[in-house]
Amino acid sequence: MKKRSLIAVLVLLACCAGAAIAIGFTSSQGASRYLFERDRDVAKSEPGPHNGGGPSTGYVFFEKAPDLKFSFRKRVLHKGAAIGYHLQKTDEVYYITGGRGVMTINGEPMPVKAGDALLTRAGSSHGLVQKGQADLTIIITFQKE
Repeated sequence: MKKRSLIAVLVLLACCAGAAIAIGFTSSQGASRYLFERDRDVAKSEPGPHNGGGPSTGYVFFEKAPDLKFSFRKRVLHKGAAIGYHLQKTDEVYYITGGRGVMTINGEPMPVKAGDALLTRAGSSHGLVQKGQADLTIIITFQKE
């Protein structure tokens, strides 16, 4: 009986230790740690942000990472979707990875397509509208407030 109890305690301790190691590696504590996230795990169907309207899919990566000073996002604007025209509070980078659209910055519209990068500075206003048949896919990063 004592042998079975000892084995049960050892198995329980091994499971707890394994769980603690797994939690430690995914919690991004320390310089040698990392976080790994997949599109499918963070994807959210929602209307275009900033009252842009139309269907879009938003991906906010590393949202729960402690002390991360910037936001890293992907947005897919489906046919007819937009990011509404809004005032920018911090510097923000848009990188177009697919599709095409029209970005308006400070009242000036400009066509954008895959391979284009735009830096919108704090105090500027901008919006983005999907054009054509293909989804407009963008990567967005900005400093958190």
